[in-house]
Amino acid sequence: MATAPIGVLGGTFDPVHYGHLRLAQELGELLRLDEVRLVPSGTPPHRGAPDVAGEHRLAMARLAAQGNARLKVEDREVRRAGPAYTFDTLEELRAEAGGTRPLVLLVGADAFLEFATWHRWHEIFGLAHVVVAHRPGFPVGRWSERMPQPLAREYSARLMQQPLAVHLSPAGGVVAAAITALDISATAIRDMLRAGRSPRYLLPDSVLDYIQTHRLYS
Repeated sequence: MATAPIGVLGGTFDPVHYGHLRLAQELGELLRLDEVRLVPSGTPPHRGAPDVAGEHRLAMARLAAQGNARLKVEDREVRRAGPAYTFDTLEELRAEAGGTRPLVLLVGADAFLEFATWHRWHEIFGLAHVVVAHRPGFPVGRWSERMPQPLAREYSARLMQQPLAVHLSPAGGVVAAAITALDISATAIRDMLRAGRSPRYLLPDSVLDYIQTHRLYS
């Protein structure tokens, strides 16, 4: 059985785009992850309801992941009744993976600044490592000063200098990793579609074809 870490990338994926996919690809390679699970959220607790239903966002994620053996798409949050908490997802994955296999939660830098507002955020470190993706040249030192004190303390205490250190323990570390800066947002894509403009080359053609076939975001 493979023992390399499993990456977990959650989000509304409303719609999934190349920013999401490039983050998964680069961190999968950098951290030598066995796989990266894309987990479209059901009812996100931190924001309004997604523009389109979970089954559409799940279908788009599956289309986007086709042809990449490292990417797997999870439907557990779409199927879950009630709020889709990351803690609950990681708890389920930990039970399935066993106590020793590393789990790695992949998040963007902006999302990590809000990490201390997440449900049972402190306990997430007991379930997985947290890898924070940021832009090249990003002033990580000054960025940590923007964190609330409880999160800054955890960040400082748990920071790993070597990304591959996530292989050495099942959970508990934090890694800051620079990835290619792609200024793509799902909000901008939705706005383009509503305005009758094409977001082609911001997301896979298969996803755009799905959006057009099902007349999403119009």
